[in-house]
Amino acid sequence: MNGVLVAGFYLLNGNPRPGPKFEYKLHWFERLEAHLATLIGLDVPVVIAGDFNVMPTDLDVYAPDRWRDDALFAPKVRAVYARLQEQGWSDAIRKLHPDKAIYTFWKYWRRSFERNAGLTIDHVLLNPAAAKFLEAAKVYLRPRAWESASDHAPVMIELDID
Repeated sequence: MNGVLVAGFYLLNGNPRPGPKFEYKLHWFERLEAHLATLIGLDVPVVIAGDFNVMPTDLDVYAPDRWRDDALFAPKVRAVYARLQEQGWSDAIRKLHPDKAIYTFWKYWRRSFERNAGLTIDHVLLNPAAAKFLEAAKVYLRPRAWESASDHAPVMIELDID
């Protein structure tokens, strides 16, 4: 084993939709898709982590019907994320917790965090070489509860690589 390749990034929000910001987001995401196609088959574990600003499924949002027109929930953006999974990328949280609502982001208004009215927009994707070593994946809620905390909570994975 020659280590682990780790990449982190931020994919812009893309609102308002429709508009130039959304088109730029979609173009950027499609370029990421093309680049990740070159990494999926590497023999070394590859971890792609970041704020994707996409909610792939209804399970990834507290109230899906309220978000249907948002760039984070747009069918075209969700389709690109689905194509990443079709390439062979595994979402670490969903791999270990396929049916559980686990959020990574809560707005600051209306006590969203306290009500667990959140979104899953931060993801950790694993190529097959990394996915076979996945032992744990979780969101650390405690830092999000701190005063003046980020609206995102840290996502952690554990790979058991000898």
